[in-house]
Amino acid sequence: MNTYSSPGFHGATQTISVWAPAAERMVHLVADGVKAPMKAGENGWWHSPEPVRVGSEYAFSIDGGDPRPDPRSLLQPEGIHGPSEVVDLAAHDWQDDGWRGHHADAASHDDAMRGAVFYELHIGTFTDSGTFDSAIERLDHLVTLGVTHVEILPVNGVPGERNWGYDGVNWYATSAAYGGPAAFQRFVDACHARGLAVCLDVVYNHLGPSGNYLPEFGPYFNALHHTPWGPAVNLDGPQSDEVRRFIIENALMWFTEFHVDAFRLDAVHALADDTAVHILEELTAALELAAEQTGRNVVVVAESDRNDPATVTPRAREPRSGQRGLAVADGGSAGLGLSGQWADDIHHTLHVLLTGETQGYYEDFAAPAALAKMYATPFFHDGTYSSFRERRHGRPVDPEATPGWRFVASLQTHDQVGNRATGERLSQLVGVDRLACAAALLLTSPYTPMLFMGEEYGAQTPWQFFTDHVDPEIAEGTSRGRAAEFAAHGWGDAVPDPQEESTFRNSVLRWSEIDDPDGEQSLLLDWYRTLIRLRREVPDLSDPTLGTSRVERDGEGPTSVVTVHRGDCRVVVNLSGEATTIDADRVIAAWHIVDERPADGGGVRVVIPADGVAIVR
Repeated sequence: MNTYSSPGFHGATQTISVWAPAAERMVHLVADGVKAPMKAGENGWWHSPEPVRVGSEYAFSIDGGDPRPDPRSLLQPEGIHGPSEVVDLAAHDWQDDGWRGHHADAASHDDAMRGAVFYELHIGTFTDSGTFDSAIERLDHLVTLGVTHVEILPVNGVPGERNWGYDGVNWYATSAAYGGPAAFQRFVDACHARGLAVCLDVVYNHLGPSGNYLPEFGPYFNALHHTPWGPAVNLDGPQSDEVRRFIIENALMWFTEFHVDAFRLDAVHALADDTAVHILEELTAALELAAEQTGRNVVVVAESDRNDPATVTPRAREPRSGQRGLAVADGGSAGLGLSGQWADDIHHTLHVLLTGETQGYYEDFAAPAALAKMYATPFFHDGTYSSFRERRHGRPVDPEATPGWRFVASLQTHDQVGNRATGERLSQLVGVDRLACAAALLLTSPYTPMLFMGEEYGAQTPWQFFTDHVDPEIAEGTSRGRAAEFAAHGWGDAVPDPQEESTFRNSVLRWSEIDDPDGEQSLLLDWYRTLIRLRREVPDLSDPTLGTSRVERDGEGPTSVVTVHRGDCRVVVNLSGEATTIDADRVIAAWHIVDERPADGGGVRVVIPADGVAIVR
């Protein structure tokens, strides 16, 4: 493996360098309106003849071509097509010297995700102002909620002012619309001051459709591999070493210069890499080495569609000096060594149970055994036939070797909400009582739970797909394509236009929804707080041992009574439509109990109403 480092970006003046092997004659630096030839270095690198001062705007002209922003730009004050700005990342006065990360006493990075509760949010729609600084004002809400990790959708440079973040083209830049890099540093510092870890969503599998100038600089893409977004990033072709360095040093920058604690890697199944050491393995090893050097923990979580436990299986030990690897148990096989991965099968199982929806990829999860299997393994498809894919899919998880907390489970995510035709949340599909049932099933599971912003109080705002493309053709194509995507289901006329600002504005959280302390949304928020607290205080409810939970169901589908046995505890969720009665030693917590009285043989007899839930000993 290569040796990597954070790119730096320190000082009042900085030497500007760029990798541009595609240049046939010369690369010019255009800084503050002055055009100067750069010095050719090794392996296609070019360097500015003189340092450039902080605050200067600059771009590169390759072989006399139009000025292009720096591929490693930290800030694009005029947008993705404009010049870059020199930024001093050392200017921030960090206040988190004592911060080591969540689970700071973990025996290793391999254990650093244990006990985590993630909270996914989008900076632009989390508050009315949509900035890092305004988000700081809401952090105390997350502290009292009890989450451990604030997971932020991508913050890199994107077309226009509003975007989910997955159309990014400036991977090193922090969106000026959110406040830029200095504001992001302030946000991370504020999170750490409150005991919150920060997880950053990063996209290394593709670039957006507008502003991608990387091919003018060098072979950043490999036409031999294809993704849904076009040619794949060049991870294994000629000159791919520098492309891999571009990715790995980007992650190291977020970790060292912005003090980010964790990463969510977008759609890693689209990272086409035929080398012996996969980019995910190399990236994770580099981050863990940096974490050791700084005395901090780091967590790396993948979004993967493959249902392959090898993503989180420990890596083989790296024999070369200075490189860190994890020993694999005798008889085991080496994996990629990531901390965790998203498990969408859990979402699908719970969604079908609660809503009764069975169209598309939900179809298989209507199987009577789906819920019981979900508590035993995160992958419903673990080598079984997937009707949506029309083939077998997945591989089994070894319950003895892999704890449940390695798998991130959710009821809602930006994808599962935003990729619906009109961006309906679960709160717009079921009532508040059923939302409480859903929360109990998620937050007492053996997996690492993740909430989507506003879920904790049943937010009534949708979260819709929105963009702000300035290229007329891309803008029109995005609007037309979104409507056509759902037209076959009869929803074409109802799909919000992603280019309309109102689509974005409709998606901004309304915090006034919890102003009434006696309102049902405030009560739901209290229920979430209770469940997260119990997850910490009652070991049975967070036990990550797979295969030890037992599920009983009385009835079918979304009209059943579900009892989940978690050690000495039972989570009883009544979806049957009528009251049900249970006996227990005592009630630990409940949502809407009709009656609770002593039972003849000791303990209590509890009447749980329709769409009620009780957690009992």
